[in-house]
Amino acid sequence: MRPRVDWMTQADERILEFLFEKDIVASPSVIAANIDYTGEYISRRCRKLASVGLIQRIDASNYRITEFGEKFLAGEVDSKDLTLKE
Repeated sequence: MRPRVDWMTQADERILEFLFEKDIVASPSVIAANIDYTGEYISRRCRKLASVGLIQRIDASNYRITEFGEKFLAGEVDSKDLTLKE
């Protein structure tokens, strides 16, 4: 079971699931088009997810899920390991 993380939204989990299931590198606008959110919102969420290491910024506009992100989806990460670095 995945940990409950106060700062995470439903969109965050959908971003992680999309990147994991498709096994692709994608921009926030591509992710948004596939999970029914705005590109601007997904862009903000991707920055947060990258700040804790769940996804990795590949270049100026693309992200991919990390091994840590895959472990989160599998329920192998403790919520205390997901503290935002703001």
